[in-house]
Amino acid sequence: MVSLKVEDIKTFTTQLFVRDTFDRFLVRDVKIVTYNTFSIDGHIKQGYFSEEEKEAQGFKELSAWEMVRPVCFTLIKGKRLPGSFHIVLQLSQKDTIEFLGRAGTSLKEDQVKGLFVNIRYENQNLHCVTGILLNFFTMDKSLENEWDKEFGEFLKKNEIPWSQE
Repeated sequence: MVSLKVEDIKTFTTQLFVRDTFDRFLVRDVKIVTYNTFSIDGHIKQGYFSEEEKEAQGFKELSAWEMVRPVCFTLIKGKRLPGSFHIVLQLSQKDTIEFLGRAGTSLKEDQVKGLFVNIRYENQNLHCVTGILLNFFTMDKSLENEWDKEFGEFLKKNEIPWSQE
């Protein structure tokens, strides 16, 4: 787990809410505070989509950021900045499998429950905190360290300046 302070909030929020930079991530949870507090649970409700729609769109348990992003953008756009927002994104299963291959770990995909990034904007500061969830306990932090590094590289590749806290 690492906390990264985003140095250019405007660039980051443009990448997050306007561009498709984060669209391959899945949404666990969103909380946006403007004139009200808006909460979004990223879990897809059973029965809303037909099996054909779910298969065609590749829906599983969580919504893609691509689906939720326009709603979030509508909530934050305007003349006033949001009071705060907190967004929990998870790397998709496909991207998790690819990441495990690049990371050179002996862990299998069924041992990794999720690779996360917690995005928190409050008091005019924006932080990203990485995290992993495994389905067993280990003292080995190598996968966590690789995920920390990978997310930092993702920000760098997308020209989002950051510093580690």
